Amino acid sequence: MRYLLLLLLLAGCAAAPPQPVVRAALVEPMAFVLNGRIAVKHDDERTSATVRWTHRMAEDEILLLAPFGQTVARIYRDAQGAMLDASGKHYTAPDAEELSQQVLGWHLPLAGLQYWVLALPAPGNKASVVRDANGQVSVMHQEGWEIRYTRYAELAADSLPARMSLQREGMEIQLLIDEWEKQ
Repeated sequence: MRYLLLLLLLAGCAAAPPQPVVRAALVEPMAFVLNGRIAVKHDDERTSATVRWTHRMAEDEILLLAPFGQTVARIYRDAQGAMLDASGKHYTAPDAEELSQQVLGWHLPLAGLQYWVLALPAPGNKASVVRDANGQVSVMHQEGWEIRYTRYAELAADSLPARMSLQREGMEIQLLIDEWEKQ
């Protein structure tokens, strides 16, 4: 009987180590508000601003703010299209990507970014994802973008990113997130 108990104990010790828990993919990104800073490098131009992004399931509002809190640009997107207000002028386009390129001179990949900022691949397009030992996404490739996650709010596998970098064809976007508010 002792040998049987010993064999059972040894068999229990030989089990495979537990795998890190990984956040399940969402069909739609959760609603959130984030506050942080954004820096954009496109060719030889550099731009930086404070950012406040309010994301709901069917709309986004992104405020780009100057150092003393004045709104430099307001980007709004919903099912009807995108609007951008800057320097006292109002612009519209079918999507935020086209609009940001036309007005700001750089491509804001909002359709994917609403997922990537949560460390999730955007649905409908193939993505490659590399995770670290904690189960957190460290690098993701999707839609021609390389997204690197260099810091998370916590060590848990389902923690939200605190710092990320997006690179594509001569363009780099750095996003430093100071505060998350889940809606």
